[in-house]
Amino acid sequence: MKNVINRNSIATALLLLTVSLSATGCQKKNATAASGTPPVVVPPATPVKTDVAFWLTNSDKSVLFKKQNVALLFKSPSNNLPGINVDTTQTFQDIDGFGYTLTGGSASLMNALPEKQKDALLKELFATDSNNIGVSYLRISVGASDLSATPFSYNDLPAGQTDVNLQHFSIDKERTDLLPILKKILAINPNIKILGSPWSAPTWMKTNNSFIGGSLKPEYYSVYAQYFVKYIQAMKAEGITIDAITIQNEPLHPGNNPSMLMQAIDQATFVKNHLGPAFETANIKTKIIIYDHNCDRPDYPISILNDPEAKKYIDGSAFHLYAGDISALSQVHYAHPDKNIYFTEQWIGGPGNFAGDLKWHVETLIIGATRNWSRNVLEWNLAADPSYDPHTNGGCTTCMGAITVGGTSITRNPAYYIIAHASKFVRPGSVRINSNTPGNIPNVAFKTPEGKKVLIAINTAAAAQTFNINFNGKAVTATLNAGAVGTFVW
Repeated sequence: MKNVINRNSIATALLLLTVSLSATGCQKKNATAASGTPPVVVPPATPVKTDVAFWLTNSDKSVLFKKQNVALLFKSPSNNLPGINVDTTQTFQDIDGFGYTLTGGSASLMNALPEKQKDALLKELFATDSNNIGVSYLRISVGASDLSATPFSYNDLPAGQTDVNLQHFSIDKERTDLLPILKKILAINPNIKILGSPWSAPTWMKTNNSFIGGSLKPEYYSVYAQYFVKYIQAMKAEGITIDAITIQNEPLHPGNNPSMLMQAIDQATFVKNHLGPAFETANIKTKIIIYDHNCDRPDYPISILNDPEAKKYIDGSAFHLYAGDISALSQVHYAHPDKNIYFTEQWIGGPGNFAGDLKWHVETLIIGATRNWSRNVLEWNLAADPSYDPHTNGGCTTCMGAITVGGTSITRNPAYYIIAHASKFVRPGSVRINSNTPGNIPNVAFKTPEGKKVLIAINTAAAAQTFNINFNGKAVTATLNAGAVGTFVW
């Protein structure tokens, strides 16, 4: 704190002297979970007049997604500080939302909570009022992911049997946890977007009759297309609209449990000759998104989109970042600017490093993915227990949830705050607008459907940074500590 106090900056002094003593509902709940008893409620300081609302997370966890009671007033520029210039006249992609993958394990852990606690947690995550973080986009697995307790599909049969008419198709395995949790979420936010991704086709459709690896047999391409149709219709019958599907999670990683190898040429054939026509015939409007894997292979989605017969059915391409560079999203965008870009998964490995995880994920994904045309940013699993369970045999053993659920104890982890800094303010229908990047302050700016401006910035320097936010010929001066994340709204 010494170098912050010694800075000759009025804004810095104000930040230190007038920070509100009151926590948000999110932080109060965090304190309750940590101690097991309700926190002491401190009366709030008198709100100061400000033009810009400022929400802060410090890398040392001294402040966790807390609205600051500090005066940030637009004035004529009067200093030579680095400036972030926010320009609403230059717009880029629309935003669909920010959120997580609601794995089967996440659903089971949350559904096991006592009813009142479960409802309060879901409200905190998905409601859009003042004390909640407003998650607006979810990814779910079609069948099991590797963060389900066991692998399964919606058409599992004894060895040697087939079901080409899908008479035994059923989503009943989801009735225990996933469907009840989704229905509660939809009651809170009926407009949340849901993306479905399969980790594997039913084993009887695969070349190796196993959940791990193997490929989809060509003779079952049409059957598997109908499997998607039945899935979307079955979820719709439960009141759940699947906004989009990806065809295969990580199609070039056949070693997970479950998993399935699908080369680009095979995915193109599946889309243009089977899945696209099947959706068209069934009048299904669910978006078809290709790839859903790492940024090191932009050639995979580009090669599919280069096929005009496949492209006409495709909404866009999805990415993870366990390999490659986030700029690959722009490479695909510029190759096919009429198709959308999505960022659908990134894990945080336990036990985690709060400062390092916060910095990398905000800079590379919240800022980096959206600056490279992504319409969304999804962190990997919403919830895990203290041992990173449940997972399949061979699935991820150290995937840290955005929250850790241990019995009735709930801990909020880095991904909770990473997503909160965007999801609460950058609502669906927002559009990315232009902003420059001065020095060590990576940032991204948006304009909301209501006309508000949202700037998300992180200080990647080793010391506190004071800077201007310039808009319409005026400026406010703000300070971020080393590694701190700020969301500024006006």
